[in-house]
Amino acid sequence: MARSTKVSGASVPKQATRRDQNIASYVYGIVPADMELDSDDRGLGDPPGKVELVRHGEVAAMVSDVDVEQPLGKPGDYLAHERLLDSAAARTPVLPFRFGAVMATPESVVEELLKPFHDEFRAALQDLEGQAEYIVRGRYVEAALMREILTENPEAAALRDAIRSRPEDATRNERIRLGEIIAASIEAKRDMDTRQMVDALSGHFSTAVVRDPSHEQDAVHLAMLVRTDGQQALEEALSQVGERWEGRVSLRLLGPLAPYDFVIAQEQGV
Repeated sequence: MARSTKVSGASVPKQATRRDQNIASYVYGIVPADMELDSDDRGLGDPPGKVELVRHGEVAAMVSDVDVEQPLGKPGDYLAHERLLDSAAARTPVLPFRFGAVMATPESVVEELLKPFHDEFRAALQDLEGQAEYIVRGRYVEAALMREILTENPEAAALRDAIRSRPEDATRNERIRLGEIIAASIEAKRDMDTRQMVDALSGHFSTAVVRDPSHEQDAVHLAMLVRTDGQQALEEALSQVGERWEGRVSLRLLGPLAPYDFVIAQEQGV
């Protein structure tokens, strides 16, 4: 089971400088010290920053230089942060940091982060060995969803007939009530379909987290910690569910990803 790793005290001076320049170290996450960077690894910034490893003992921080006078959050910054971590997660255990973690110097990364939390980081990385996050997203096909609701709920069908071809202002109460029924029906279906998905994929993940829906017609939004060598088996199991839900729910599998839903190194004061 992955453990949550919380880090405190990693603060950055407001006027962090390096060699009289306004340069600081942006931290992406923690990896094993024996990790080798890929030649394609790039950080955030324009041009993309060179990613390096700051090592201490058996752990290392993935970092790149940033100009502290330039605000983070430009178009592409978050995507670059996420892309680097997801790429690393496909090759090695990684403890992702939230976007925006900045420390003054590589030395402060060692002294304030890697040294005091070395054993905790090492244990969390060992828990994640050979695993990465995968996300299943399912969205209802609107026409099929409405047919189900109207077939299963006589009140909804009657309300739909009552407002058909009538002015909106003359059927306000009926429309409100119909909307309430539809919302409640979708929530109930989502709960049921999520349970079915978890049961169908049981044995293919070590732990799972049900994410909040990102859209009102979401059927499933499930994050799982999965062995990377089990991806094909996971895809096959998901395909079987997709065949049963053909025309009703569209499914997507995302991964391997950095395990944000299971292990987050949280920096306070950065």
